[in-house]
Amino acid sequence: MNPLYRNDTRGEHAPSWYAASLPPEPLRPELQGAHRADVVIIGAGYTGLWAALTLARAGRKVMLLEAHRVGFGASGRNGGQVQSGFNKPQSWLESRLGQSTARALWDMSEAAKDQLRDFCTTHAPEAAFRPGLAHGEYRLADLDHLRAEADHMAHHYGQDITIMERAAFGALVKSPLYVGGGFDPSGGHLHPLAYARALARAAEAAGAVIYETTEVLSVTPGAKIVLTTPKGQVTAGHVIVAGNGYLPNILPAVNARVMPINSFIAATDPLPDRWQDVLADDIAVSDSKFVVNYYRFSAERRFLFGGRESYSIAYPRDIKTALVARMLRLFPQLAGVGITHVWGGALGITMSRLPHVAQVAPNIISGAGFSGHGVALSGMAGRVMAQAVMGQEDGLTTLAALPVGRFPGGAGLRAPILTLAMTWFALRDRLGV
Repeated sequence: MNPLYRNDTRGEHAPSWYAASLPPEPLRPELQGAHRADVVIIGAGYTGLWAALTLARAGRKVMLLEAHRVGFGASGRNGGQVQSGFNKPQSWLESRLGQSTARALWDMSEAAKDQLRDFCTTHAPEAAFRPGLAHGEYRLADLDHLRAEADHMAHHYGQDITIMERAAFGALVKSPLYVGGGFDPSGGHLHPLAYARALARAAEAAGAVIYETTEVLSVTPGAKIVLTTPKGQVTAGHVIVAGNGYLPNILPAVNARVMPINSFIAATDPLPDRWQDVLADDIAVSDSKFVVNYYRFSAERRFLFGGRESYSIAYPRDIKTALVARMLRLFPQLAGVGITHVWGGALGITMSRLPHVAQVAPNIISGAGFSGHGVALSGMAGRVMAQAVMGQEDGLTTLAALPVGRFPGGAGLRAPILTLAMTWFALRDRLGV
């Protein structure tokens, strides 16, 4: 089944608190007829929008084709957490790629956070970026690993991560389950859909044209690439593919390395007088479960709690019960709190949990598979791919060095094989192994 429609209605955002909290936007037109562009971008999430903004500012004729709405996919419904680095420790990257490449990747990830923060300051105050990101650990051995990595990062990269034992961390994140954790002042959180909408406005102001409810049905490679949509086609010199977990199987080279999994979020009633019973400060938190829990408060003090696993194509019939049970295991003090919104969405993951950013044809570049670290990194990937189209390939070469293998069995068998593996790790989470 087409991932664009398996759990969603054409042209409608997920029933998230994010969508409900913003005024509705007029629907942009659907592409009709024959067109030409310098660059066509598939997907209006952070990756595609940053690519469009970068190219349009440089004077390129850019068309961005989105099957639903701007920010429809993971970019508009994620946990809003702005992470540092990649979904592997920096020491892991050094051991596989060498110090020089690992350093270049780290610098790029830091620039990604700077890019996001600067844009929110100048163009998207409504995204309400707030600094501060904590990470909770359930086992003392994992806390020791976190401490060793923090020492390595402080010594070699100058990153300031504060390691906290149980009492100190419990005063910040008020759950009885964590044995300690770390705090990263350079991370943070924001309203993801407001950020995406602001990026779209900036891209359009720079000259990019965005079409909504315009699914790309096929991509025909060549010196001039032809993209076919239900009511039209575009011929372009370059294509940037930014569909991530919602990309249909129109580019098998991408789908063999990136697959979608579902994650879910619940929003509570506003808790203006109780929120500090859960978190001492206005920060975001994730933890070391394989099926990660991630949470924060909105500006109006709704608790936004994400987690629970689903590897099937369709959502479970009942998202709420298991998700709220996870929340209450961590924070029993929230018993009885009202839940106003529950929603799900797909994120793209890879075998190594590192982004797949690569040239998949001479004039086609793809960026996907951010594996939970995409709020900042996906925007940088979009910028890097745009720069590569304009002949500045250093950034693309750096990101393409990340080891991202094909899923066993390719696109056809990736889901059932990965489901078996991830179900096993989810069971380990529950057993505390």
